[in-house]
Amino acid sequence: MIIALCLVAPFVAMLWVGSYAKTDPTFIGIPFFYWYQMLWVPISTALTMLAYQLWKRDQRARKGANGGAVK
Repeated sequence: MIIALCLVAPFVAMLWVGSYAKTDPTFIGIPFFYWYQMLWVPISTALTMLAYQLWKRDQRARKGANGGAVK
């Protein structure tokens, strides 16, 4: 469930355009509309990495619980 949330969050944030379709506040002269989207690039990367690490940990736990056989 946490893995799915990590992967879905960036899509929801980017598809909900009404939440960031404005110019203020600006950041170093860049309107909010643009810097908000640019901010999601590293956030999406971090969430994807977290989801992958959680998935790997889950796979190792399943492998250990099943005596080496992954179902």
